[in-house]
Order: sequence, then C-alpha cells, then structure tokens
Amino acid sequence: MDTSTFVDNYRLLARYNRWFNQHVYDAGEQLTDEERKRDRGAFFGSIHNTLNHVMWGDQAWLKRFAAQGVTFEALPDSLLALPAGALHGTVLFEDWAALRAQRERLDVAIEDFANRMPPDYPLRTMRYANTRGVQREHPAWQALTHFFNHQTHHRGQVTALLMQAGVDPGTTDLIAII
Repeated sequence: MDTSTFVDNYRLLARYNRWFNQHVYDAGEQLTDEERKRDRGAFFGSIHNTLNHVMWGDQAWLKRFAAQGVTFEALPDSLLALPAGALHGTVLFEDWAALRAQRERLDVAIEDFANRMPPDYPLRTMRYANTRGVQREHPAWQALTHFFNHQTHHRGQVTALLMQAGVDPGTTDLIAII
C-alpha cells in the first residue's frame, strides 16, 4: 500500500486546520469578550468554551501521537502540557488573546507534525489510554482522522454560533484552499 496518499491527506488537513482557525478567530475578534463567552446553548455553551475544547482535544491527541515512538520536534511537552485533571470541558485559557496565541502556536506545530510524519506512521499501531484510563489500540490513521474530524466538527459549531451573534466567518469549506 502506498502510504504517501495518507500522509498527503493529513498534510492538507493540517493546512486546512490552520486556515479555518484563522477565519474563526478573526471572526471572533469582531465580538466583545462578553459576547464570545455568552452561553448560546451549544454543547460547551459559548464560542470561547467551544474553542477551548478544541484546544484541549488537539493537545491531548497530539500528546498521544508524540508518545508513539517517533520523535516529533514540533510537539514538545511544553506546547502540549495540560493542567492536571483537565477534561473535555476544561477552560484552558480565560483570556482571548492567550487562547488565540496558543491556537496559532499549536497550528504551526500541527502542520510541522504532518509535514514530518514518516510515511508509514498512519499504518502503525497506536497504543494509549483514553481519558477514562481505558487502554486503546488501533491503526494511527484512525486516530489521525478522528483528530482532524473533531476539529472540523466543533469549528462548524463555532461558525453557527458566530452567525447567531451576527458575525459571518466567510467561506470555510475545505475545497476553498485547494
């Protein structure tokens, strides 16, 4: 099997992740902090909390990817550190500027991670414990696909919340960057 298609796909998704996040955060800048943090009835309540959840998920998954026996210089522990006991609803950054700055650092790292991914990495067996401590084992491509899908799913929620707040995030379709 030619694994270059797998890796090329994840490189595209990493580029899309960064591009989409720039649109979302630029749109978020049009709102006050109070508006970004207003509970709008979404699963994580607000735009701010939903973006914190995406950050938490990205850091948790990147730590798992980095622990699979491949050294990824793009994924240092200092970038991926989560507070002890952090779970899916943990607000990592109360401050919008700090949240955005971490998002930008993380997006650069995600692209670098994808660009340096060994061709066989998606087919390797990934082993880790989930947030409940349950041991998991499956091909890395399944986790990589989940990682990028999770981001897109929740950013889609954020774009709906932005529209409800009167802010149009613009075009966010993957095909727009191809």
